[in-house]
Amino acid sequence: MFGLALTDIWFLLIALLWTGYFVLEGFDFGVGALLGVLGRDETDRRRVINTIGPLWDGNEVWLLVAGGATFAAFPEWYASLFSGFYLALLIMLVALIGRGVAFEYRGKVDDPTWRRRWDLVIISASAVPALLWGVAFGNIVAGVPLDADHEYTGTLFTLLNPYALLGGLTTLLVFLLHGAVFVALKTDGDLRVRAHRLALRLGLGAVPVAAAFLAWTQLAHGTGWTIVSAGLAAVALVGAVLLAGREREGWAFTLTAVTIVATTVTLFGSLYPAVLPSSTDPAGTLTTTNAASTPYTLQIMTWVALAVTPVVLAYQAWSYWVFRRRLTRDDIPPAGGLPPRRERVTAVDGTTVPDTPVEALSVDGDGTTAPGPRA
Repeated sequence: MFGLALTDIWFLLIALLWTGYFVLEGFDFGVGALLGVLGRDETDRRRVINTIGPLWDGNEVWLLVAGGATFAAFPEWYASLFSGFYLALLIMLVALIGRGVAFEYRGKVDDPTWRRRWDLVIISASAVPALLWGVAFGNIVAGVPLDADHEYTGTLFTLLNPYALLGGLTTLLVFLLHGAVFVALKTDGDLRVRAHRLALRLGLGAVPVAAAFLAWTQLAHGTGWTIVSAGLAAVALVGAVLLAGREREGWAFTLTAVTIVATTVTLFGSLYPAVLPSSTDPAGTLTTTNAASTPYTLQIMTWVALAVTPVVLAYQAWSYWVFRRRLTRDDIPPAGGLPPRRERVTAVDGTTVPDTPVEALSVDGDGTTAPGPRA
C-alpha cells in the first residue's frame, strides 16, 4: 500500500492514534488540573467540568485503541513496554480510573466537603497522567535498558532521567495551556477572562521548557526532517501564547493543537525505525521489523481499520459539533438541583396520606442527574 510495508503503515497508524489522543485528552487533562484555579465558586467549577463533561470519556477511546493496536501489530513492543514501565503505567491507570470516578461522583451529594474531596481527585488525577505521558515517551525515544531477549533490565528510577523528566514537564505545561485555552473557548464572562490570563502565564513557562525539550530531542535523536516538525511545534506554541493574550482563543486553541501534533510527529520521527531502542545492548533494540506480528495478522487489522475508523471519526466529530456552544452561568442549575417535588399518596383504604417530599435531583459535572438533599 503506497509503497510502504504493512509494518510501516501500522507504525504510522499508531503514531496517528497517539497524536489524536494527546490532542484531545490533552485539553481534558489541562481542564481537570486547572479546576481549582479557574473555579472560583461552585457554579464556575461545575461550568469548567461541563466544558469536557460530554467529551472526556470519548477522548479516552483513543488511548484504548492505541494500546490495542500496539498489542496486535507489535506484540514484542507492547510486552517490553508494559513490563518495563509496569509501575509507572499502574500509577497512571489508577489516576485515570480515579479521574473518571470523580467526574461521576462529585455531584452525587449536595455537600461542599464531598465536592472538594472529589475536586482534589480530579485535579491530581489529571495532572499525574499529563506529566507521566511525557516521561514515558521521553524514555521511549531515548531508549531504555533492554537485554538481547528484549527484557527490561532497569528500575523505576532508571526512567526518571533528566531528558524524560523534561519531557514530562513539557507535556504537563503544554496540556495545561491547551486546557486553559479550551476553557476560554467554551465559556464567557469572568471565567473566560481568567482563562485567558492564566493561559498567558502558563505560556510564559511552557515556551522555554518545550523549546528546550524539542532542541534536546532534535540534537540527540532527531533526523534531517524532524527539524521541520520541531520548529513548527515551537513556532505554533509561541503563536498560541500571543493569540491567547489577545483573547483570540479559537486560533490559540488551533495552534496549541498544532504544537501537540508537531511534537508527537517529532518524537515518532526520531524513533523510527526503532519502536523501543535499547540503551545498553544494540541487539536488544526493538524495531518495526522484529517487533511486528505476522503479515496475515497485519493484513486483517488493516481491513478492519479501514472499515471502522471512518465511523469512529465521524461519530466523534458529530459529538464535538453537538456540544460546540459556550457554557454560561445560566446553563448551570443550582447546586441543590431542582426544587423538591411533593406527591400526594393514597393509602389502600382510600384515605389520603399527607404530602410526601420526593428527593430533588442535582446535576452532575458531566450532565447526569443524581439524588439531591431531601426537602
